[in-house]
Amino acid sequence: MTTLLAAVRTGLRWLSFALLALLVATPLAQIVMRSVFNVPMSGAEELTRYFLICAVFVAAPLVTRDGGQIAMEEMQAVVPARPRWWLQMLIEVCGIAFFTLMAVAAVVTTANNLRNQTATLEMPFWLFMAPLVVGMALLAVETAARLAHTWRRGRPEDKNTVLT
Repeated sequence: MTTLLAAVRTGLRWLSFALLALLVATPLAQIVMRSVFNVPMSGAEELTRYFLICAVFVAAPLVTRDGGQIAMEEMQAVVPARPRWWLQMLIEVCGIAFFTLMAVAAVVTTANNLRNQTATLEMPFWLFMAPLVVGMALLAVETAARLAHTWRRGRPEDKNTVLT
């Protein structure tokens, strides 16, 4: 299981890099096409928006893996160790429930709109919604991995924050 998760994380990291490159390249191509060749690239704005959506949802599980999600660490730092451990467990359980709910809602929404498509590029709706479904499902998996890690440790993650 750990090997599979590591392979998925590596794939997500490379896919995130590719999406970031596409996110930069698409507007650049639009600028070159308009400025140099005086021919606008039809659908560049929608394609750029799609790459942004993909990059956000595909990279979100990696952010969770590295502990980068908002967790109000300053407030957690003042809570004693045992209650903080329970609080961290509660946060992770709520995260799993939320991300799972969002993934299910995205699947239901996609299933109800299979015949729809985007306005300019006429991209199928399922393709447009796929990053949300995949991102939320993987966020639930990564949050569950963090929950398992916190449970096995038996103590809270250290919170080193400086309040000024």
